[in-house]
Amino acid sequence: MFYISLFDQTKILDVIVLENISSGDTEVVSFELAGQQFEAISAGPYFKFNPSISLMVHCNSAKEVNTKWKALSEGGKELMPLGEYPFSKWYGWVQDRYGLSWQLIFMDYGQGVQKIVPNLLFSNESCGKAEEAIICYTQVFEDSEVSTISRYKEGEAVTPKAKINYAAFKLHDIPFAAMDNSFDVDFSFNEAFSLIIKCEDQDEINYFWTNSLLYLRQSNAVG
Repeated sequence: MFYISLFDQTKILDVIVLENISSGDTEVVSFELAGQQFEAISAGPYFKFNPSISLMVHCNSAKEVNTKWKALSEGGKELMPLGEYPFSKWYGWVQDRYGLSWQLIFMDYGQGVQKIVPNLLFSNESCGKAEEAIICYTQVFEDSEVSTISRYKEGEAVTPKAKINYAAFKLHDIPFAAMDNSFDVDFSFNEAFSLIIKCEDQDEINYFWTNSLLYLRQSNAVG
């Protein structure tokens, strides 16, 4: 209910309980935030959120950024302080009380973009593989394209592995963002946050499964 209170066009779609599984009864909640569908699973302490995947929220005003920042930062952790940056007049990155990371950005040039955009931060052993992964993903999904790729300048990133400081792309016409982490950190992608592909039949499942495994074999896995 906390996330539901922060956005317009929100609602809980479904709540089910998976019973008699190895980790105990597990609650699965389907819901919408700003018209976008999400699912949350009460999976226990086995996997923990980290900043490798965050949700970037495009805000109409600095006031909206401040309002969401106040709510999300309560009991949470500041990752990048709220303030003015070269890429935005008002921006901040915060990990909320549940461990989920949010990037709040004021966009003063209109709301022609999706309200909430998943952002992939390629870190640790995955650092330097953002562009490679984006190319793979856009080849696997129909209606996909790379919109923007911006690269780190020489000496701009702390770790020499980092190549991409920001990339925007679409998968099946859904916006995503990605970047290589400019710092050496001890976290990377894990099972706490995953992307669900809703397939129409077994053939489509086989298509994505086969292409995913093919990429893993060719690239030593990005996570």
